[in-house]
Amino acid sequence: MTPDAPETEIVDTYRVACDGSGEALGHPRVWLMIPLDKGWVECGYCDKRFVHKDHADAAT
Repeated sequence: MTPDAPETEIVDTYRVACDGSGEALGHPRVWLMIPLDKGWVECGYCDKRFVHKDHADAAT
């Protein structure tokens, strides 16, 4: 069993950007692609999970 992601955001695109969401505690902006079959991706810096709206029920 994997631990829950610290934060989850439902998005409507398969390409998302993450910068840590904090001014002083953020990280460099990275672009992530949500796999079509999986429906979600986690940021390698802050572990924030981005879930595409079409997969929201299955990934949460």
